[in-house]
Amino acid sequence: MTKEVASTGESTKTNRVRRAVVQQLESLARAGVTHLPKGKSSKARKISPPEAAQSEAASLALAGRPAKSVAAPPPVAEPTIVQPAAKPAGNDSLQIVAAEVAACTCCPELASTRTQTVPGVGNPRPRLVFLGEAPGADEDRKGEPFVGRAGVLLTQIIENGMGLKRSDVFIVNILKCRPPSNRAPLPEEATNCRGFLDRQLALLKPEFICCLGAVAAQNLLASERTIGKMRGEFFEYRGSRVMCTYHPAYLLRNPAAKKDTWADIQMLMEAMGLKQA
Repeated sequence: MTKEVASTGESTKTNRVRRAVVQQLESLARAGVTHLPKGKSSKARKISPPEAAQSEAASLALAGRPAKSVAAPPPVAEPTIVQPAAKPAGNDSLQIVAAEVAACTCCPELASTRTQTVPGVGNPRPRLVFLGEAPGADEDRKGEPFVGRAGVLLTQIIENGMGLKRSDVFIVNILKCRPPSNRAPLPEEATNCRGFLDRQLALLKPEFICCLGAVAAQNLLASERTIGKMRGEFFEYRGSRVMCTYHPAYLLRNPAAKKDTWADIQMLMEAMGLKQA
């Protein structure tokens, strides 16, 4: 009975790993990645015999009796945790970042529960980047940010309000994986993803960044101010002018706030030299 349970557990683990690998490869394919860099093999770390066994051997030696031979346990490899690189060696690209995002396991909970990663999508040479919070259930399924109800509203803001195409801008999130039950990102999760975001922004070189919601604004600008106090003015981040406004999901729950967001978007359009659509 015990062997049957153990076998079932091993089979379940194998299927889970196989499914995760397939999901990562599909995510890479959607991001346009066709080749993966050869990674370095991790070295196995030997675990020394238990202290109790060592103590017993020492006692037997003092008594003049031969010590029992204690077989050392087999080497156990430490789990490999792929860390995001703040600045990779050689030339960087959005495709390289997407490949590293797909392989990232810095946040064990997110890596084990995601369907696929969501690195970002859009124009690789945009004037404007929209920065959100984290993928939701729809984004987790499709591998693209802002494709649910909030995404529909964001597209309306971009196309109907600003007179642009969604493909004219780049859309990205603070986190590249969906938090379970759409909870807010944890500080350590945002920190783990920050290297990816900064590399993307360095490659995109946008003139303007529009932070959607408090999580995006506070993390990008390292601020504790509420989104209500940050909106309506421009900030600066590494050469980009930053406008903060409410997240589209918040607007769906609080339609009265749409007028404030529209005022922020009009300020952004004026700074960009865009005429109202």
